[in-house]
Amino acid sequence: MNTSLNWIKALIPGLECTDREYSDAMTLSGTKVEGYERLDKNLEKIVVGEIKEIKPHPDADKLVVCQVDVGAETVQIVTGAPNVAVGQLVPVVLSGGKVAGGHDGGPMPEEGIEIKSGNLRGVDSYGMMCSIEELGSSRDVFPDAPENGIYIFSQDVHPGDDAIEALGLKDTVFEYEITSNRVDCYSVIGVAREAAATFRLPFKAPEIKETGTEETEKTSDHISIEIRDKDLCSRYVGRVVRDIRIGESPEWMKKRLRASGIRPINNLVDITNYVMLEYGQPMHAFDLSKIAGGKIIVRMAHDGEKFQTLDGQERELDSEVLMICDGEKEIAIAGIMGGENSKITDDIKDVLFESATFNGPNVRKSAKRIGLRTDSSGIFEKGLDPNNALEAMNRACELVEELKCGRVLNGAVDVHDALPEKKRIPFEPERINEYLGTAVSEEEMLEYFGRLEIEYDEKAKEVIVPTFRQDLAGFADIAEEVARFYGYDKIPVTLPGSSATPGKLSFKLRVESVARETAEFLGFSQGMSYSFESPKVFDKLLLPGDAPERKAIRISNPLGEDFSVMRTISLNGILSSLSTNYNRRNKNVHLYELGNIYLPKALPLTELPEERMQMTFGFYGEGDFYSMKGVLEEILKHIGLKGRPTYENTGKRPYLHPGRQADISYDGTVIGYLGELHPETAIAYEMKDERIYVAVLDMPELVSRADFDIKYEGIAKYPSVTRDLSMVVPKTVMAGQIDAVIVQRSGKLLESFHIFDVYEGDQIEEGYKSIAYSVTFRNNEKTMSDEEVSSVMKKILNGLEGLGIRLRS
Repeated sequence: MNTSLNWIKALIPGLECTDREYSDAMTLSGTKVEGYERLDKNLEKIVVGEIKEIKPHPDADKLVVCQVDVGAETVQIVTGAPNVAVGQLVPVVLSGGKVAGGHDGGPMPEEGIEIKSGNLRGVDSYGMMCSIEELGSSRDVFPDAPENGIYIFSQDVHPGDDAIEALGLKDTVFEYEITSNRVDCYSVIGVAREAAATFRLPFKAPEIKETGTEETEKTSDHISIEIRDKDLCSRYVGRVVRDIRIGESPEWMKKRLRASGIRPINNLVDITNYVMLEYGQPMHAFDLSKIAGGKIIVRMAHDGEKFQTLDGQERELDSEVLMICDGEKEIAIAGIMGGENSKITDDIKDVLFESATFNGPNVRKSAKRIGLRTDSSGIFEKGLDPNNALEAMNRACELVEELKCGRVLNGAVDVHDALPEKKRIPFEPERINEYLGTAVSEEEMLEYFGRLEIEYDEKAKEVIVPTFRQDLAGFADIAEEVARFYGYDKIPVTLPGSSATPGKLSFKLRVESVARETAEFLGFSQGMSYSFESPKVFDKLLLPGDAPERKAIRISNPLGEDFSVMRTISLNGILSSLSTNYNRRNKNVHLYELGNIYLPKALPLTELPEERMQMTFGFYGEGDFYSMKGVLEEILKHIGLKGRPTYENTGKRPYLHPGRQADISYDGTVIGYLGELHPETAIAYEMKDERIYVAVLDMPELVSRADFDIKYEGIAKYPSVTRDLSMVVPKTVMAGQIDAVIVQRSGKLLESFHIFDVYEGDQIEEGYKSIAYSVTFRNNEKTMSDEEVSSVMKKILNGLEGLGIRLRS
């Protein structure tokens, strides 16, 4: 947001300050000034001159010798400008003065260019007539300036006048960093209101006079307005101006528009631009004769519709774009740009002015969707105050009458539902002081609010916030207003009033941290991969067409096909990393990753997907299936899962070797899986000559069972008893089944057990294997007798007989 300091001063009578003082004060009060630029920088001793006489140069065909009246004297100037003529009024820099740059419009030197008297081909010259580029400006904002040659004044000036003043260049333009919640400050009035409060001066808003009251002809006689999508257009104001007279705008308006970087065009266009700058309310003007049926209809576009905008480009629309239509066709894209079919031309007779409030997010999305962002859309997308629309319309109509460029009809057509009302916020001065660490009196706070046009209801003890301050919603916002006008630099440094609490990781992060540290202690390195994957991953993992993992969320604007879906299985990232290392001939690679998978509850999405953290392991080189099993059990032990996990080969994971995979269960719930990669999957990942082992732990299941509390148990007072079991076991029986029988039959007397021998050979009959267990018992209340131990062993053996197991003789 840029503003002219002269324009600000016009709204704040009595404002006298340097550019630096203004910049510092505004920044300290919360309206941050990014920088400022003096338009008259390096412009010295430049006056209006009148060309009285022109003679050819005696020794140069392309030069002429001019006698120029500069008020106090007539000076001789030699020039090569092709457009000079007797009687012209032009800017003249006198000897010893400065200009900002060269006539070519190139980069301007930091110190400007000093002009001195000199001799050009034998003729003395005592100054220089200036082009607009030499004065530090351009034809972008001075469209009447010639492309090559000196600038010629068209306004009423006299020889000797200050040329810089006449051009409106005795001004400073300030650039502000306005936060998106301060929509009111995207206008000159909003910034001026802040400046008035900052410098404790009265703010003089433009006095808007009623227009069209003497007219018998009404706007409603010519136009009707219908809003079909009121969620996207909360207010639409239309007003008709007849008998339009297109012409130049007055100099005061041109100067303000130029200082704001806007090129003056004609009185009608300049009025809409001026009101947009002054009130922060974009407006549009339609040719009334081109509005079919005298109707304005605000509705959504239709999918696939084509529409030609004012810039001559054809735009393709969809049903999410809000349009302004007449009785037959679209005539504008709401809040963005008008149409070629209703534009203002030089022969226009009647105009319909539009001042509306459109839904900010919809304007932003529409501008992005059709690839067209304008000054208007940039303001609308911030969300405007509907109460501002009618006031901006009245200001525009007042300027129409003031500039005598048309006849404003009586009344406006104003369509809206309930308008926003002023908000009420409890006024708690003691709490504000406690919150800020200040001692500002109640009267002083109310004085700050008064400067900001915030009212006070003494009976209700509430402040009443004007609707243009959409950023003020609660206590903290009111406290901030006190802080910024009391002065941030005056607020003392104090310790926080609340008690401090030590920071710590959440329980979930603690579990993940312990799991990470354990994995790294066991030789694994952490990897990271994208959550976006290619659908081809499912084929590489041999997943069938109806596999639930294939029901993945598609990205609406992917970087490419390889990043077009959200992952539903975590293996691809680890396998891709292992493949990269394998093909670079790195040996013995052990990797793990902590990352989310994204499981949609329905497709297409109706709500956010479930995000589940997975801890994924993969390695090749040293180790085997049981090495991976040991890693997982070590992690479970360190996060406090004190029970024994069980393993079952369900064979349901096609990307794993059918005979070397297992689901991991704990307390009857599957918490992960491990196994050797299927040879075909290994080939798909270009690792055909290596055995790859992978595992996945479902972290939400682990977190819900993790326990870092350690219960102290004293040293056992009574001895333990150990018995060995050497058994002949059918090969179809898994060790886990034996474990389950031992645990179930031993009860509380069991302290520990483990396998110490497995044998298959000639001494064991066909279809069987020999497994030997060592089982330890202990009674914490007394010494166990042989009879008690034998009784427990008998229960275990009875249970094992049901599995076809017998003692080895």
